[in-house]
Amino acid sequence: MSTLPACPKCQSAYTYEDGAQLVCPECGHEWSAQAAEAAAEEARVIKDAVGNVLQDGDTVTVIKDLKIKGSSLVVKVGTKVKNIRLTDGDHDIDCKIDGIGAMGLKSEFVKKV
Repeated sequence: MSTLPACPKCQSAYTYEDGAQLVCPECGHEWSAQAAEAAAEEARVIKDAVGNVLQDGDTVTVIKDLKIKGSSLVVKVGTKVKNIRLTDGDHDIDCKIDGIGAMGLKSEFVKKV
């Protein structure tokens, strides 16, 4: 599977590298690889349940009781989570919760403090 971004003009997945440029064979569009990386980083905006933009190091609170898979433990409403780290994937947030340990949370279940 290619790790190159799709063409910004025609959304073709068949892009290839030509030196420092990325090229789309379908429409002929060429663009800078650095610009593509910067655009991908800007496009990654993670928001909490009420629409506040989250950043690494923020403190959030849980807005819903969350059952922990494979355990009888529950993360209760109002649990404060400090120093979050944003990640790509199904769970947007990596964090440590006192009494439970390291885990991943979805941003839709937290609110920025």
